[in-house]
Amino acid sequence: MSLVTLLPFIVLIGAMFLMTRSAKKKQQQAVDMRNAMQPGSGVRTIGGMYATVKEVNEDTVLLDAGPGVELLFAKNAIGAVLTDDEYNRIVHGIEHDLKSDADVVPDDASSLTETDGPADAAAASDDKPVDFAKKDETEEGADAKADEEPQKTDGDSDAKK
Repeated sequence: MSLVTLLPFIVLIGAMFLMTRSAKKKQQQAVDMRNAMQPGSGVRTIGGMYATVKEVNEDTVLLDAGPGVELLFAKNAIGAVLTDDEYNRIVHGIEHDLKSDADVVPDDASSLTETDGPADAAAASDDKPVDFAKKDETEEGADAKADEEPQKTDGDSDAKK
């Protein structure tokens, strides 16, 4: 057999080796993450349930899912161990206090410029509000005729020669 006929098999074996190595690395990271769980940690199960770790055993984890609700899960059923900030944001809706970390950027630029109040009021009064109400057919027909552009007919009337 020549090297050309063996090359596809060599490439296939190499690809399989790389894929199994990557899968083993991910499995080891998951095992390390599950072993790092401690009571009080927030977790998400592979089924998507969020809970707090109450007790960690060799193969099982006791989770506190709410007042008076304790559930026993296999360690393999833990999909992620969450940070305290992430767990509180997801479960309790508590956002991290951004003011202590950095300056807050305003939602609009109007608070960044200082202008006189009456000038802004005059500029705002020039804008007419948009009417989203449904129009009658008679009004629609009049508006449509006013907005229509003359349509070109078949021929070269507008073409330059």
